[in-house]
Amino acid sequence: MIVIAASPPSGFLVSETKDGTTQMRKTTGRKDEVVEPVAKRPTLEEEEEKLLIELGWDRLIPPVTPKEPQEPGQDRRPSGPTPPSAGSKTLTEHDQDYWDAKPDRERTTTEVIMYVPEETTVPPMPWYEEYDYADLAAKKLEEEAEKARKEKEEKVERLRKMWEEEEEERLRQIPLHAESKKCPPLGLESHRVDDDQLLASSQSHHGFSAQRGRLNMQSSGDDDGVYGGAWCAEPEENNHWFEVDARREVEFTGVIVQGRNSDTVEDFVSTFHVSFSNDSRDWTVLHDGYAEWLFYGNVDRDTPVMVQFDWPIVARYIRILPQSWNGSLCLRAEVMACQLPSSFRSENEVHPTDDLDYRHHNYKDMRQMMKVINEECPNITRIYNIGKSSAGLKMYAMEISDNPGEHQTGEPEFRYTAGLHGNEALGRELLLLLMQFMCKEYNDDNPRVRRLVEGVRIHLVPSLNPDAYELAYEMGSEMGNWGLGHWTEEGYDIFQNFPDLNSVLWGAEDRGWVPRIVPNHHIPLPENFLNGSVALETKAVINWMERTPFVLGANLQGGEKVVAYPFDMQRPPRAAGTLGSRRGSRPGMDHEMNEETWARMQRQNGDALRETADDTMFRWLAMSYAHSHLTMTETQRGSCHTDDISGGQGIINRASWKPVVGSMNDFSYLHTNCFELSVFLGCDKFPHESELPLEWENNREALLSFIEQVHRGIKGIVRDMEGNPLANATISVEGIKHDVKTAAAGDYWRLLNPGEYRVMARAEGHTPQTRLCMVGYDSGATPCSFTLAKSNWDRIKQIMDLHGKRPIRLVTKAPPQAGSDISGGATDTGGRAADSQNAKNLRRLRLMRLRRLRRLRANLSTTTTVATTTTTPAPTTTAELVTESTTSWYDSWFPVESSYTEPTQAEILTEIQESEPTQDYIFDYKAVFLCRSGSQSHANGIIYSGKPTLRYLALLLCCGSIRAISTLSRLKYQLTSLFRHEIK
Repeated sequence: MIVIAASPPSGFLVSETKDGTTQMRKTTGRKDEVVEPVAKRPTLEEEEEKLLIELGWDRLIPPVTPKEPQEPGQDRRPSGPTPPSAGSKTLTEHDQDYWDAKPDRERTTTEVIMYVPEETTVPPMPWYEEYDYADLAAKKLEEEAEKARKEKEEKVERLRKMWEEEEEERLRQIPLHAESKKCPPLGLESHRVDDDQLLASSQSHHGFSAQRGRLNMQSSGDDDGVYGGAWCAEPEENNHWFEVDARREVEFTGVIVQGRNSDTVEDFVSTFHVSFSNDSRDWTVLHDGYAEWLFYGNVDRDTPVMVQFDWPIVARYIRILPQSWNGSLCLRAEVMACQLPSSFRSENEVHPTDDLDYRHHNYKDMRQMMKVINEECPNITRIYNIGKSSAGLKMYAMEISDNPGEHQTGEPEFRYTAGLHGNEALGRELLLLLMQFMCKEYNDDNPRVRRLVEGVRIHLVPSLNPDAYELAYEMGSEMGNWGLGHWTEEGYDIFQNFPDLNSVLWGAEDRGWVPRIVPNHHIPLPENFLNGSVALETKAVINWMERTPFVLGANLQGGEKVVAYPFDMQRPPRAAGTLGSRRGSRPGMDHEMNEETWARMQRQNGDALRETADDTMFRWLAMSYAHSHLTMTETQRGSCHTDDISGGQGIINRASWKPVVGSMNDFSYLHTNCFELSVFLGCDKFPHESELPLEWENNREALLSFIEQVHRGIKGIVRDMEGNPLANATISVEGIKHDVKTAAAGDYWRLLNPGEYRVMARAEGHTPQTRLCMVGYDSGATPCSFTLAKSNWDRIKQIMDLHGKRPIRLVTKAPPQAGSDISGGATDTGGRAADSQNAKNLRRLRLMRLRRLRRLRANLSTTTTVATTTTTPAPTTTAELVTESTTSWYDSWFPVESSYTEPTQAEILTEIQESEPTQDYIFDYKAVFLCRSGSQSHANGIIYSGKPTLRYLALLLCCGSIRAISTLSRLKYQLTSLFRHEIK
């Protein structure tokens, strides 16, 4: 019979007795310990055995009797088989009932089996009348054993799966949780983190120190220069780290890494660890519980890569530990951190009280905000667009004025523009904040804002490059690199996409054509410029400039903290061998000049090559913004990418810093009346939203103060004698070689510093007028208006137009003789004879004049001293020949050096051949002279156009009167001999 026993309880040993039964004995913790029986509740097995006895089934399944406690010292070895009693019959091995008591197997010892304790569950009480009670106990034991086996297998499977999942999680990079805390940058890029807060293990070169490891740091262009484009470690070192000190405990949530800024090498960090400390001595590397976290870095040198931690780490110091890199170990970084809340209030903490919207606005949000502002202040605002971008987005502008949509006579026009580069978002947001501020303050009766609205017509354009901004906005404030969104959709830089009028002006000045041939203001656009490589945004801005008579303006940019004023283009020095280089110098002087003297002269003349005619005014305008800014003049720590470039003033001439060709500032100055500057607002082109309140506080006063500078100088209206306004009249200031023009209503504005100025107004067809105007230190422009009388220039032009702008030959009739028929009784033959005689006399006079000039030239070419002669020309009955005069041929407006030496004819020819006019630019010069003969006035002139070798000079021919030949004495003999073939 097979006996299935239940599992023994915990703490019992199972042993086999002599009769083959199984016994259990209780074990104790100490040896030879006697366990006293304790009354306890009957177990499930005991109750089952009792039930079997009551049912009479105990004979089928013998009960398991527990082994009694063993006395101390008793032998625990199992006893052998019990021999038969002596009173019984002894059987032999031949008997049928013989049984050998000797065991046929080897002696065995008791094996102690420890059972794993299992939770005992009370089975439901069965209803015994419905079951077959014969196999109930066996089936129940089998089910319990099967159930225990399955539970054990399931437990083992669960443990195996859990271990496999944990192993896979440890081997692969742990993904970031979506609920990771987002914090703003600590301020490495914006320079809110000082240089002494950055530390590194080593540096490969003095130009690659830890202070160069800021995000988007730009190099000086030379890889071995003083200003490198990243922090680079010493390659001989084994332990590399880049450390940032927050100066207080903060919550670090992530880091941003970037490669080295260079045009020749690809240096960046591929993988790195991050560690933290509170005392900078004991460092803890960030890990996930199994191993140190290995973060993946850059794959190129320009694109920033952000890694975020699963949970914030509270510490003061953070280190980036590079593990692998491409090329050299070079790094630029930014740290993301949140300030811990504090119950103490800082003295310099900024709490803006303005109810403004401090966030970044995309194209749709910007348009919606401008619409809301217009609805709140409809009486002082107007929304319009100046054109469309290459992608079809409109370039919106907000006009703020007490009479929006209309130019008021005497009211100056002002403009702020931003977003020329799409990734420079701070200027865009500042103009949106300025719109909100002026609307709210005007409604709140702020007197300063009301004066600005009522006295100036303000135009605000927050985005001139909306396509590029949308691209930079998608990447975010920290993830865009230095060039992402800088150019337009077609690849143009709007700020440098304007025509180069500087070369036209400087070329004309070197040839002496200003202002008679080429004006010093409102220089026209070169031919076919708008048909060339010009962005659609640039064309829209040019048309906007020409439609509106702006007086003052500024374009807001980023990447540096300084105000730059024109010229933005460096003027090239005149080439050696020109006429100007020989003036006032003796032969061989250039060869005797040593290098130090030449360098000193170049430094002295360097500023003159970059200055405008209104350089002092531009410097004042730039300082008015820089010194009103709260932090722009704090340059003791240097500029954003190099040492201090402004000398502590916050202003700089753009040509001496970063010269560009075809800038918006130079074009505005030379093509319109508007004085424009570039304001670089900060090191971070795209600051975080949390920094916008602070930036608004830094720039608010500067923005308002710069608008008020539009009233500095003189203003007025130019009218004729009948009171009608004269448009396009020229306003010239003595001593300043830059003029302005009046608007359509005859009003003008001329920005000037305090002082006394002699101002002249000129208009076509009117006589010029000069006035003395005083500019004081009080606020407001000084009124200085003009009333011009008409002249006969209109009639002169009509005469020239009738002859097709060709040389006019007018011959004056001889005066009537006494007794002649005044009424015209002379015959036609006599009149023609008189005209023929006069023509012969004039021709003979011209030939005599040329012979005299040839003799003078021959005398000058042979000796330096002119011999005195007593020879006089033969007298004639026609007229008396005028003696050569030493009066200069040029007018008083053209400056001439005091040490000027007369050039020879060969030098003049060399200069004419070497100084060709600017290509693709046509100059026309009109020479008109009046000659009087009796009571009649005649106009005679000649126009030369399209002859480069003659330098477009006009040669005066004789007038109708012989006496008018004296006007030829104003021409120098060299020029007359040069063009003698034209007279022949």
